[in-house]
Amino acid sequence: MSPSSMTFAEKVLARASEQERCVPGQIVFVRPAHLLTHDNTAAIIGKIGPELEHYGVHDKELPLIVLDHTTPAANEKVAIGHQAIRRFVERFELPHFYDVGEGICHQVVFEKGLALPGTIVVGSDSHTCSYGAVGCFSTGIDRTEAAALLLTGQTWLKVPPTIRIELSGTLKPGVMAKDLILSIIGEIGANGAGYRAVEFAGEGVRSLSIDERFTIANMGIEMGAKCAAFEVDARCREHLSAVGVAESDYEAIWADDGASYERRLEFDLDRLQPSVALPHKVDNVVEIDKALGMTIDQCLLGTCTNGRLADLDAAAAILRGKRIAKSVRLLVLPASRDIYRAAINSGAIDTLLAAGATVLPPGCGPCLGAHQGVLAPGERCLSTANRNFKGRMGCREAEIVLASPAVVAASALTGVISDPREVLKSS
Repeated sequence: MSPSSMTFAEKVLARASEQERCVPGQIVFVRPAHLLTHDNTAAIIGKIGPELEHYGVHDKELPLIVLDHTTPAANEKVAIGHQAIRRFVERFELPHFYDVGEGICHQVVFEKGLALPGTIVVGSDSHTCSYGAVGCFSTGIDRTEAAALLLTGQTWLKVPPTIRIELSGTLKPGVMAKDLILSIIGEIGANGAGYRAVEFAGEGVRSLSIDERFTIANMGIEMGAKCAAFEVDARCREHLSAVGVAESDYEAIWADDGASYERRLEFDLDRLQPSVALPHKVDNVVEIDKALGMTIDQCLLGTCTNGRLADLDAAAAILRGKRIAKSVRLLVLPASRDIYRAAINSGAIDTLLAAGATVLPPGCGPCLGAHQGVLAPGERCLSTANRNFKGRMGCREAEIVLASPAVVAASALTGVISDPREVLKSS
């Protein structure tokens, strides 16, 4: 290990704070490239109304505002909040505003190429860590920090120690990226990476699509990580080019070979099985054979974790020509308008509708129990989302089991938790 070598997080934060190097535990002051907020923008600007009128927004390019959590508005209170946000955007002529129907905030940022490699993006949503899929240091902050950042353009961060996760092998049919990240969280625990940066590396990364990397980075916060990142490779550059980002627009940063890590872990993708997180903890993870036959009332396919085209296509492949069980409701939420349209063109939406699914507008809705899929006492939902604590889907007396799109689709057919590999065998 070289004393001058740094991890991904250390290198990004050193450059952003204009220092030669950073070490874990050090406090640095940085100017993030962007600040993400969503429906909570109304509460954030409500904290600093007089200051905004006096000083204005520090940098109009800084805020990324996406209405997605309760859209379309479910009640008058929500509608008033959305109205306040639209007036704020108009008042300060903010260019990066995405209204109802555009999609879930993290997917929209991803699609618009607004999170660039080597930059820092913070957001008043914990799943901002998703952008690590494209080599961005992205992390959640609270609303008070977000309010101050709007006014000053600056915030502070503590340099995190880093965990290195080496991946090998390739995912087998019926096994998805969600199974990988659930397995990792199941092994290290819901706080096993508490205020740590996590780097995903190794030959196994090459086989993972950008969408799969997004799913993995998205759930970094579910093991407590401050950020979760992948190196920028050819596949990543291809994605960025596809969304209009030229290589000259960014400078990719990755860990030095001699960097020092707090912990190293290894996972072989060849050996992974479909897995689920049982109620009421995200780290209560078991392989599928230990959950087979559990009855379910509702299935949720979507969210910022698993609402992309590949996820909808995977579910459609399992459900094509079949009907879901009469005892089950299958809710489908594409992560964005663009994904919705792509899924229409791919035939996935028609296949899911023909199987008995209900397709909802792009947004968060059921995931946080806001609307469009709230559970009743005693019900159990099998969900592709990222959290399953009590009350997450609107009812403390309900249960949530987390799974991959393949497991959700296979289980929707039977009304009980089922192994997608068995369905794929018989197809």
